[in-house]
Amino acid sequence: MSTASPPGDPEERRPGTIQSVSIAVRFLTVLANAEEPLALGVLARRTDTGGSTAHRYMQSLVKEGLARQDAQTGLYDLGPLALSVGIAALKRTDAVEIAARHMKALASQIAASGGVAIWTERGPTLVRWYRSAYFSISSLALGDILPLDNTACGLVFQAFLDPHHVEAARQRQPDSFRGTPPPAEVLDRIRRERRAELTGHLLPEITGQAVPVFDAQHELVCVMTTVTNLGQVSKPEDRDALTRAALAVAQETGGQETGGQETGEERREDTQRTSSP
Repeated sequence: MSTASPPGDPEERRPGTIQSVSIAVRFLTVLANAEEPLALGVLARRTDTGGSTAHRYMQSLVKEGLARQDAQTGLYDLGPLALSVGIAALKRTDAVEIAARHMKALASQIAASGGVAIWTERGPTLVRWYRSAYFSISSLALGDILPLDNTACGLVFQAFLDPHHVEAARQRQPDSFRGTPPPAEVLDRIRRERRAELTGHLLPEITGQAVPVFDAQHELVCVMTTVTNLGQVSKPEDRDALTRAALAVAQETGGQETGGQETGEERREDTQRTSSP
């Protein structure tokens, strides 16, 4: 007798796993990522399963409270138990600590020192800082306040915070921190691409990058930032390392994912302003 899987129902046998649980999670993931309730046919297509398989799994999930089905439309959505599980996970999630863990790992892997900054009444404040064994800026330390207008980190905060809060912090920063406030198009681009990069703050070719970290309510929690010698991160995978780290953090926190990645030419257009991390 053949044991081949029916069309549309690919095998997912992996050592040490229960196949049915893995497939059920696939359905829950599709529901979680959808912007509205879904029909059974849509669920089957997005999970790459057959209609009968999709029906069996969805009815089981409904029975356990992980999914629900509208009695009138027949559409499926996440159920009350899924909500309870999600809330319990959120209570155990500390976005700053998660970001710090990823930044520490990143600093040990590439030639860039980096850290995590939170917002205070005086502006971006470093609450974690990890010096790379390959590149280190000794002038930065825990508790340091970063300039708003002359750092990639400051620009990210400006892009996602209330302008009144930003201006109040700008007035509290020392005169030596003052720069030219970024034009609206710069902040719009940061919001769209979820990243900022500036070059030339200490020495030529020294570059700072920053990406936002959001919580499950899509509110800005902190900013992850790096500083390095541009010549030491010439590889695309190194230049995009911070973006990848932010994506990993977003997966753990349930926050918004970092947006699209720029091309090298687009980045060079944005690195003409003087910067710090």
